[in-house]
Amino acid sequence: MRRLGRAAAGLAATVVLSLAASACVTVHGEREVVPSVTEEEAAAALAGFTAAYNEADKAYDPALDAAHVTGALGAINQAGLKARQVNFPDGNPRHVPLELADARFVIPRKAGWPRWFLADTDSNRDTDDGGERDSRWLLAFVRAGVDDTWKAAYLAILAPEDIPAFKRDADGYAEPVTPDDAALAVAPAELSSDYASYLQDGRPEAFTAGPHTTGWRETRARSASLPGVSTQYLDQPLDSGAYAPLGLVTQDGGALVFFTVKNFERQTAAKGVELKVIPDVRALLTGEVRSTLTKERVSGQLVSIPVGSGGGQPDILSRLTGLTAAKGS
Repeated sequence: MRRLGRAAAGLAATVVLSLAASACVTVHGEREVVPSVTEEEAAAALAGFTAAYNEADKAYDPALDAAHVTGALGAINQAGLKARQVNFPDGNPRHVPLELADARFVIPRKAGWPRWFLADTDSNRDTDDGGERDSRWLLAFVRAGVDDTWKAAYLAILAPEDIPAFKRDADGYAEPVTPDDAALAVAPAELSSDYASYLQDGRPEAFTAGPHTTGWRETRARSASLPGVSTQYLDQPLDSGAYAPLGLVTQDGGALVFFTVKNFERQTAAKGVELKVIPDVRALLTGEVRSTLTKERVSGQLVSIPVGSGGGQPDILSRLTGLTAAKGS
């Protein structure tokens, strides 16, 4: 695991964009608390993202939507397109344009930069047996400065009934969560490190049981030792720059927060056993797979955090994970 830790450090991404929700950054003298965006600008940002996403998905070319994504979603999107570009150089033979309809925008007031907003949309990517769409896509858009493009940083997919009501002021604007909010069961700034620690050893026991907590740990445990192959897991917090948490206060006083972690999976083969390398992994592979294969993933979560006095635990509602790098040795 020490060797795995060093490998993880070597693969760690450099981040450059500060998104701390509480940062009162002054750019061009802007200190006033104002809405992050207008409804019209938010709609234009969503349309720009959708158009760029479809162009990139059709051509399997990460350059075509690189200016419209960042953070966890950007890392997953760009690596996925890079891998598929290698495996399908002529583009996506099964491309179906993404449609995001019935957009509802949740816009917080804040001072300075960066600014962000939430788009709650209906996607054509999921339907029930009757052909009706049965979930919502929540996209968090961020903008670092007045000259920057709005970029999608996080994506979560939820059933409509799982989306809480947000606290709003008299003008309908939402309230952003501060990273160190002491009123919550877990401060947003601690989510990434707490979740990484929990995935490693089950501590702290700060999260509600479910598919993204107890279920994920159980899946890992079953895969840790298979005939001829052992697997080790390492998780690291990823909570600054473009990967900083973003959250909104909910009507009940709690919060809905996006956050990121980095996951590593190292497979070691016994003598005479060949490790299987699927095409998407091979496309992102550096080095030669002789006896070990280390896969690096970025994982973006959406969590509901109750107020601290109620004794409740944060509940991870959605998790989007994608392979971003692989190394053989």
